[in-house]
Amino acid sequence: MRIAAAVIALAVAIIGHEIMHGWVAYRYGDTTAKNAGRLSINPLIHIDPVGTILVPLLMYFIPMLLGMGGGILFGWAKPVPINMRTVINNGGYNAAMQVSLAGIAYNFALAALFSVFLTSMPAPLQGDSLLYIFAYLLVMQLVIINVVLGVFNLLPIPQFDGAHFIMFLSMKLGYRNIAMWFEKMEPYGMMIVIILLITPLSEYILFMPVQYVLRLLLS
Repeated sequence: MRIAAAVIALAVAIIGHEIMHGWVAYRYGDTTAKNAGRLSINPLIHIDPVGTILVPLLMYFIPMLLGMGGGILFGWAKPVPINMRTVINNGGYNAAMQVSLAGIAYNFALAALFSVFLTSMPAPLQGDSLLYIFAYLLVMQLVIINVVLGVFNLLPIPQFDGAHFIMFLSMKLGYRNIAMWFEKMEPYGMMIVIILLITPLSEYILFMPVQYVLRLLLS
């Protein structure tokens, strides 16, 4: 039940994240995602074989095989296509920054919403129904996974939302060299992610902020 709850929560988190990017872009006149059918909640059209299936499986089960307990579910959906030039033409760099942060805002809003439910739900007891136990696990995973995705995407890693936000903010302020540097570094984004995840850096850059936000929401 714990694995099933985590898989459902991950799907809700990553698919909604991508849809929000496309929806905000659509508000600024970019119909690319809508025309491609990518504003749909149908999970099948958003699945990325690596980010939605392989990476979550590896991150969850490898720590278990190494005797380190259950891993954390992390992944991504197929990116929603966006014509950022149309967004900028219609709404300026502020609109581009809104598109960049839309998925993160969705994740944190969802985490905050379900944290309210979680703090009002008694921890399951042995005599509780399986339905209640599953509901509790699902709500808990919705809080945890959305916080992880929100924090991770805020990091200024090339290809990720935090870097895109900095790029458009730099262009708005006239610091185009910063934006150009992030563009040049985009091919190395996934390499940076791998280094972050397999080294102690993840404890300070990712997990400590995640723990802080979780404590804040569940206090």
